[in-house]
Amino acid sequence: MLLTSDVRGVLPIAPTPFFDDGKIDTASIDRLMDFYLSIGATGVTVLGQLGEAPKLEHTESVAIAKQVIARFGKLPVVVGVSAPGFAAMRALTQEVMDAGAAGVMIAPPNTLRTDDQIVGYYKQAADAIGADVPFVLQDYPLTFTVQMTPGVIRRIVMDLPSCVMLKHEDWPGLEKISLLRGFERDGSMRHISILCGNNGLFLDYEMERGADGANTGYAFPDMLCDMVRLAAAGQREAAHDLFDAHLPLLRYEQQPGVGLAVRKYIMMRRGLLTSAAQRKPAAPLTVAAREEVEHLLARLARHDSRAKLAAV
Repeated sequence: MLLTSDVRGVLPIAPTPFFDDGKIDTASIDRLMDFYLSIGATGVTVLGQLGEAPKLEHTESVAIAKQVIARFGKLPVVVGVSAPGFAAMRALTQEVMDAGAAGVMIAPPNTLRTDDQIVGYYKQAADAIGADVPFVLQDYPLTFTVQMTPGVIRRIVMDLPSCVMLKHEDWPGLEKISLLRGFERDGSMRHISILCGNNGLFLDYEMERGADGANTGYAFPDMLCDMVRLAAAGQREAAHDLFDAHLPLLRYEQQPGVGLAVRKYIMMRRGLLTSAAQRKPAAPLTVAAREEVEHLLARLARHDSRAKLAAV
């Protein structure tokens, strides 16, 4: 199954589970994939930033992708293949696509400054991986420092048929979604899927602006699935109520630097990961931060029983 511009719903960004010694925890990978399937995820993305992809060897990246593809059945698996050079990007893309991946995700290098440089980079990337490989355009200027205007995104979409999805993570970015959907309505841009990242911080109104769902790593992806379903069903206030209950934890989890540690800790507390370990270099949670997370979970549990976890 190849990724298409019609993908909707929630594609969680999966963390890479590690043991405390840095070895990959394959049992937790299976457990996590089974959980994503059970909550109604419509696909999954692996080897993104949340997956600590830069800390993996090429053979490890391929092995993780193959394990996820085998476990996830017929639902689409997107693999992050961002790399400093196109040779590494091409090699990983070829192996994961041969294994059954639905497509790949490509983030821009932080050296791109002009509109022409951005468009030119993605043309070269598409040529390197092959025009028959569907790819996700990752737009996250807060991390990558690359500013993609709606016009630049339109140029990439129109010049490269293999670009089928935008991972929208701009902030503020609501007007960008509206402009892109406006381009589709006036016929100046073909339709693409828009799934939102940035830990879902603005997903409530992003859905109302025309986004198709979420593509992020929040530790309660089941909430994201519920919220996207409610929004699609027109149950606006119910969707906002659910979102509002989770917003304090969403905000805390999105802190630069500490966010991954928070996500892994909560996923461990939920029984999805054996360990909250990150591969070094890493910044584990302090005692004070763990206490704050536990406080947020206890407060969330008043509104959502999924946050009611066993005492530690």
